[in-house]
Amino acid sequence: MLAVALLLAGAGATGCGGRPTTHHKPGTSHEQASGSTGTLLDTRDPASHRFREVPAAGAPEVRLTLRSDTEDGWNLQLAVQNFRFTPDSTGGAAVPGAGHAHLELDGRKLARLYGPWHHLPAAQVPPGPHTLTVRLYADDHTAWAVAGKPVEATAQLTATAAGSPPAHGHGTPAPPAGTASPPPNGATPGGAPADRTVTLSVRDGKVSPAPGRTELKRGQSVALRVTSDRADTLHVHGYDRELALPPGQEATLLLTVDRTGLFEVETHESGLVLTQLVVR
Repeated sequence: MLAVALLLAGAGATGCGGRPTTHHKPGTSHEQASGSTGTLLDTRDPASHRFREVPAAGAPEVRLTLRSDTEDGWNLQLAVQNFRFTPDSTGGAAVPGAGHAHLELDGRKLARLYGPWHHLPAAQVPPGPHTLTVRLYADDHTAWAVAGKPVEATAQLTATAAGSPPAHGHGTPAPPAGTASPPPNGATPGGAPADRTVTLSVRDGKVSPAPGRTELKRGQSVALRVTSDRADTLHVHGYDRELALPPGQEATLLLTVDRTGLFEVETHESGLVLTQLVVR
């Protein structure tokens, strides 16, 4: 009996790839394969999440509006109907009219959104014209769909070589904005230093320095500064925070840890563990 108990305990401590993770809630998979909500289709989004079709009457709706930020980048507003953001239920079953959103730039995922507002830094947008897309998802990571098409909204955006946003989401030119200087090493955008700074690089499928554990106290802030040699997405499990990693450019994710536990930081495309946040 003791051996069986130990075996079950070990199985419960593993998640994606067999590593300890807090990405999914106990008893759920990354994509719920069954459920009475809507109809699962074979159609998938660019990240292979299946569509979950529901009737048009009462289906979720979303509109996207962009406004240039006076200091840096753009402020995005998601206006939703028949839908509510449920960050505390991510990883659970699909509930009608609930979930989160994905933000894509030209079909490449930038972030997962858990509220109606999001700030898009200019550093994440290369110069030139682009298409931003927001798509609504259920808590089980299936994409809400109506008549075979995903529930989504798009907006056009043009970035200048200097990184300042010259246009709103509807395409009308906006007054030029000054280019904000990047925050100093380990500093928040407001200038206050983070309690901890973790600087990492990913090259040829290897993480440097080697993955380890970053000890933090609840309520502290951490700056994750990552440079990848290929386009990827950083993901903090448990907090479900994501950050686009442009190839060859340093990107920084600022996070205040407000819950205790062990949380993995990894890359989505390459599946590499960068570090583990241990919050006490």
